[in-house]
Amino acid sequence: MEPKLVERLEAAVARLEALAAGGGVSSRGLPDIGSDMSSDPSIVAFNDLMDQYAAKVSDAAEKIGGQVLDVTKLLLEAFSVQKQLLVDIKQTQKPDMAGLAKFLEPLNEVIMIVTAKAEQRGSEFFNHFKSAAESLSALAWIAYTGKDCGMSMPIAHVEESWQAAEFYTNKVLVEYKTKDPNHVEWAKALKELYLPGLRDYVKSHYPLGPVWNASGKKVSTAPSKAPPPSAPGPPAAPCPPPASHFSSESSKPSSSQPKQGMSAVFQEINTGNVTTGLRKVTDDMKSKNRTDRSGVVTTIEKKPRSSPATTAPKVGQPKLELQMGRKWAVENQIGIKNLVIDDCDAKQSVYVFGCKDSVLQIQGKVNNITLDKCSKMGVVFKDVVAAFEIVNCNVVEAQCQGIAPTISVDNTSGAQLYLSKDSLQASITTAKSIDINVLVPGADSNSDWVEHPLPQQYIHVYKNGQFETSPVSHSGA
Repeated sequence: MEPKLVERLEAAVARLEALAAGGGVSSRGLPDIGSDMSSDPSIVAFNDLMDQYAAKVSDAAEKIGGQVLDVTKLLLEAFSVQKQLLVDIKQTQKPDMAGLAKFLEPLNEVIMIVTAKAEQRGSEFFNHFKSAAESLSALAWIAYTGKDCGMSMPIAHVEESWQAAEFYTNKVLVEYKTKDPNHVEWAKALKELYLPGLRDYVKSHYPLGPVWNASGKKVSTAPSKAPPPSAPGPPAAPCPPPASHFSSESSKPSSSQPKQGMSAVFQEINTGNVTTGLRKVTDDMKSKNRTDRSGVVTTIEKKPRSSPATTAPKVGQPKLELQMGRKWAVENQIGIKNLVIDDCDAKQSVYVFGCKDSVLQIQGKVNNITLDKCSKMGVVFKDVVAAFEIVNCNVVEAQCQGIAPTISVDNTSGAQLYLSKDSLQASITTAKSIDINVLVPGADSNSDWVEHPLPQQYIHVYKNGQFETSPVSHSGA
């Protein structure tokens, strides 16, 4: 870690110790987050959040002590800073992007210290540090300024941020399951702090983001020392302009592809020729590197309608881009069989919306994948940390080539799920869906896939004072 970051880390811990010595810490070891606006419902609820959930994390950390206690104090300081920002928001006009960055500097500073500490890979508590650092990105919900700001809505942002942190808390649970129950208690308490704690708080008080005071004071944007650019920054920076889209023009079809239909595409993928003709997401295509982006909304000349009878249904602009460094958006792709995402990691999610008659390959581990309102869509992916979800779709196919702990299908008609041998332990949940088939590998590499239709009809029998439910068996006659 850089010397300056070490100094900032030591100073932050010293501040907390000084608060504890001077009575600035509550009886349960939590930073005292002030008494201003103590009767405001949202502030009262935040204090309740700290007393109910953060206190459990603090108690567990006290039992462990050492570096885990240090990083936990910093995590709780970040929550303290967010509470003060919420108090300030009620007395401040909504700033521009430069002003928002200035306003969020105190929170950004604490998160950067924890992030820097999490880079100590040699530490035996590396997974604890990463759990804290990844989870703190959830506090960036306070930077949400509207649907065009480039980040998920506050509730979804908290949930997505925790999914990245849970990857490391699960490692803590596995490592200390039989070694030390205090570490297990710490990991479980940390999850409860965010889910349901912070998520429910945001849902109750700020589902659409912070509410600024139109008659309040203005944020000063006087120049100040900026954080080191080399340090990993949290997503508390101001939102970027609306992301531009990529061209949806398809490349020329391969002359050696006589097969038709989604199953034929999957068959060709399984032959190993997965890179031929794929549309790569190059650096210049990523939204952060686009030179043609601007914050100005331009008008496009509309073609006159021919007649109401021939008016085509409105389709959104096609997209294939990485947003805020955390979410891949694949939207409104029509008839494109060679979409591919190959520059991804376990912290990112993939959201596929409104696509039709297309195939997407995800060539790396991601946190979660969601298909929403797609039809005749195929997805091939390797590993997901959290879940693969299909929602509101019609005739889709998905193949897992690695591991998927959870698969869910909701309000969908027609889905083919191809599982690898490594993903046979997946938990599959279905709701309001019909024609769902799961195909598993045969006994050997030369065997055909074995198809298992999932029940969609159930028998409910009243016995012993309650209903007993069992699926209607598929005899396969």
